[in-house]
Amino acid sequence: MAKRPIILSIAGYDPSSGAGITADVKTAAAMGCFAVTCPTGLTVQTSEGVFGVESVRPELVREMLCRLAEDVEIAAVRIGMLGSGKVANVVSTFLEDARSRNYIANNVVLDPVVQSSSGAALVDMKGREVIRRRLLPLCDVVTPNLEEAAELAGVEGRRGVESNSWTGKLPWVRELATRLHELGCRAVVITGGHLSEANDYLSIEGAEGVQEQVFVGTHLESRSTHGTGCAFATALACRLAHGRQLPEAVRDAKEYVRRAIAASYPVGKETGPLNHLFGLDEKSG
Repeated sequence: MAKRPIILSIAGYDPSSGAGITADVKTAAAMGCFAVTCPTGLTVQTSEGVFGVESVRPELVREMLCRLAEDVEIAAVRIGMLGSGKVANVVSTFLEDARSRNYIANNVVLDPVVQSSSGAALVDMKGREVIRRRLLPLCDVVTPNLEEAAELAGVEGRRGVESNSWTGKLPWVRELATRLHELGCRAVVITGGHLSEANDYLSIEGAEGVQEQVFVGTHLESRSTHGTGCAFATALACRLAHGRQLPEAVRDAKEYVRRAIAASYPVGKETGPLNHLFGLDEKSG
């Protein structure tokens, strides 16, 4: 069997397995990769929401990351929930050191999880500042939704929301991407899966200026959408690990999430998870 690229997931633990590191393991397996993980926080979480969050000790996070980097060849990284400023600083220092030692060359994907869909805070205010000022420039691509992009950019998040059309929202999306580039982001994917027109916007800053691309999507009516941001970011990291260029990787990740939602089945009383391993269902059927 051919060797699978190894993906490092740095994220929170969701006991319902809809998001976080347990979901990342499933996504990586579905995308032909092997996932190693570093939990940054523990959550009390079900399909009904997040009921509690506790950060992992920064010293423990540091040791897990360093031990993993010394042991395996990491092809890509997906960063999700960080919980606290102390943990965010540890992850930033790890990335700086790992790149200087050539443990990690590129393909670092930041999914800037600020709060859960149920409204629970998943990183403290210090952590948000560390993400904005220190972590963003260390990542190759950041994948916020509109609200997360506005939070990172430090601007009012409701501007442009009064427009119901993608065309009306696009100037606001472009402005957010520009502000994130100014903070050091090399590439930005602003996801729109929660919008009526589920389009994603890619902006890449290079020597020849900024290149943009819109990936058109359709909104799926489903109660199985818990962890879509995690799945997208991890699938994107996996495709980058397989050597795909960023636009193709974004397209593939978007299609993976769409198919995983379409193939989902009810789990829990409220918003359930995607069917991350829908390919196994197709083979067994």
